[in-house]
Amino acid sequence: MTTALAGRVLVVCTGNVCRSPYIERRLVQLLAGTGVEVASAGTRALVGAPIEPGSVDALGEVHADAAGFAARQITPALIRDADLVVTATQRHRHEVVALLPRALRRTFSLGELADLLRDADLGVEMAALEAHDPTGPAASDASWAARLAALAWSRRGRSTIRQPEESDIPDPYGRGSAAYALMSHEIEAQIGVVAEALRPRTP
Repeated sequence: MTTALAGRVLVVCTGNVCRSPYIERRLVQLLAGTGVEVASAGTRALVGAPIEPGSVDALGEVHADAAGFAARQITPALIRDADLVVTATQRHRHEVVALLPRALRRTFSLGELADLLRDADLGVEMAALEAHDPTGPAASDASWAARLAALAWSRRGRSTIRQPEESDIPDPYGRGSAAYALMSHEIEAQIGVVAEALRPRTP
């Protein structure tokens, strides 16, 4: 699967030093060899800063690489280039869409995306979506990440989505090790579903 067909994922939180780097590096780890590109940014980024030590430690617990990272500020161009935007919270989702309104249908919080995809029959539902609109965002010549975003959007109203207070990833910045442990626990409870769905399928 080539990168062009696999697609690009952008992960967003506030400072781009705790939650989004953790999600980014875990997706990179879980999607190794698939061609899916994963990057991250912050709505109020600590530009140039490395991953916070608490998140570095949490990534170490799951044997994910935290090296070579520098926080960056989100821009409309970064959103435009992404096939799927995954945010730490619903508030971040709203901030992304405010920057680029046309990204609405491909931007989801991590918890929301996991809820939408948890019981999806990807092959069957993707084929049905493409048959309904052969030239739409789920068309076979689109990237897998873009097709998955279209499928997730189509499942809104048909899937049970938790309230933000139940699925948003808590911010551990400036807090102790227990806060980072809670962050990683909440991410790990949801990221497996999303990573598995992001693994490109071929007909």
